[in-house]
Amino acid sequence: MTFADAQSVGEVGFAAWSANPVLNRFGVEMSERVHQAFQDFPADNVAAIVVALSDGKIVGWTACDGDPDYISDLWVAPDRQGQGVGLALLEHAFTLMKHEGIKIARIATHAGNSGAIRLYERCGFILVWRGMERSLAMQMDVEKVRLEKSL
Repeated sequence: MTFADAQSVGEVGFAAWSANPVLNRFGVEMSERVHQAFQDFPADNVAAIVVALSDGKIVGWTACDGDPDYISDLWVAPDRQGQGVGLALLEHAFTLMKHEGIKIARIATHAGNSGAIRLYERCGFILVWRGMERSLAMQMDVEKVRLEKSL
């Protein structure tokens, strides 16, 4: 990703978040807070983000922000979900991690995000934890799951 892509990346992430009924049921104030977080994160983490393009347009992105074995973000434009974009982004992250000598990849999501959990399990992730955790973007505790995959 380049700095010039930051706004588009943020909009794709927010659109994906907004399209998920589990994540967007918290009201307008929460939506505004999360929208701002999606605008801030890409601008502050240019080097951590990899984008997926289709016809020159950003259709998804992933980030490894924090620990090198942790995929902190995976967001796909709602109209491109189910078309292999998320899978391609995950496989790219796995390749980068293997190149760095990482043996186990970690990822987390909202416990009710069944579509993401299905994708992660199809990619070989195994559920290792379920519980309450603080969401920095939402500024509240939410039920999350953590998954791991041997590389």
